[in-house]
Amino acid sequence: MKHIADLLQFMDSSVVNFYAVDTLSRRLEAAGFTALDMRQPWHLDRGGKYYVTQNDSALFAFIVGTDTASAGYKIISAHSDSPGFRLKPNCEMLSDGRMLRLNTEVYGGPILYTWFDRPLSLAGRVILRSADPLRPIHRLVRFDEPLLTIPHLAIHFNRSVNEGNPLSKQRDMLPIMGRLSPDIEAKGYITRLIAERLGVSADEILDYDISLYDTTPATVAGINGAFVTGGRLDDLSMVHAALTALLECDHEPSRATCTRVMAIFDNEETGSGSKQGAASPILEYILRRINTALGGSDEDYMRAVASSFMISADNAHGVHPNYVDKQDPTNHPVLGDGPAIKINANCKYMTDADSAAVFRALCDKAGVPCQYFVNHSDSAGGSTLGNILTSQIAVRGVDMGAPLWAMHSARETASAADHEYTIAAFTAFYDC
Repeated sequence: MKHIADLLQFMDSSVVNFYAVDTLSRRLEAAGFTALDMRQPWHLDRGGKYYVTQNDSALFAFIVGTDTASAGYKIISAHSDSPGFRLKPNCEMLSDGRMLRLNTEVYGGPILYTWFDRPLSLAGRVILRSADPLRPIHRLVRFDEPLLTIPHLAIHFNRSVNEGNPLSKQRDMLPIMGRLSPDIEAKGYITRLIAERLGVSADEILDYDISLYDTTPATVAGINGAFVTGGRLDDLSMVHAALTALLECDHEPSRATCTRVMAIFDNEETGSGSKQGAASPILEYILRRINTALGGSDEDYMRAVASSFMISADNAHGVHPNYVDKQDPTNHPVLGDGPAIKINANCKYMTDADSAAVFRALCDKAGVPCQYFVNHSDSAGGSTLGNILTSQIAVRGVDMGAPLWAMHSARETASAADHEYTIAAFTAFYDC
């Protein structure tokens, strides 16, 4: 379990999507990767290591191939975002006793009641005024100390709470910061708090993308530390696995290689329909620019895509011991039995028999087990990055993920062994 301590550290550093990309950037730079700018010309060296970000919340890293431009790409994709709560503009709301609540909007599809009664705080991106209105300054802000909680209503006021409790996102889920003294104005309080933390004046702040996060650290649990539990395992555990494989694969192989790519998108939890999401052409643009830098033609690019393969890594649903009947009777992944290949007859996943066979062979090569996830036929499943990306790039690929319990809870649970298995399979993919 040599990577688990690093996974926990990575999770605790990546409290929201912007900090996930910041953590990735720092680790890549420490490993010798060079930052690129989408607005500038790219001059790439064969075998060189590079990365580029989009919107501060998506990141694409690659090791340039030493083979011809048409040799193709080995791509692992995942996403940086997780369900939760985002602050609305003018978010301050005073209640009785000058108790300060914050007006929030739900992001994605969280399990709402798992956010009650937890030590919460704020983190995200802040946009500051600059001399050029079209190029404002971007800064990150994170409050490490717990600043908020969402208290549940006492059972004495709702005796049937354990029999089902419909929740209003607008009323029940608003976080509370505490009491403001009479000399403190509520309006603009959050902006002033952020300004103080960043060491700027409140007038410099034009806007912000701030989300709530649970300050409880990720940890191991279970017999012999069998489980990893924490917030945002979906999909940051797959991000960490992809990063680890990219950093640990052979960077100086004796034979010619194709370009190895790690693509971390944002906004998967809301449909991927943004300039930093999988439904945008951002990955295609990056692959084309790599092709151009290698001296490739449009024909070479088309040949490269036809020779490429992608692993779309997004966590799968592990069979819950208390709810076995919710899963498919013959294809329900067990925590600890390896990464799961995700299959859907209606093409909600990109997996087909060909790509499933490729991933099984990679797992065999790495010496790790793998299993299958298929939805129960009476339950509609969601989609993920793979089939969305194929609308932009006609690439072979497989949807897979390490199984989780309580997906979209404020704290999810995964298998430590599965994380190691996934890293091994990803590394085998980059090295084959």
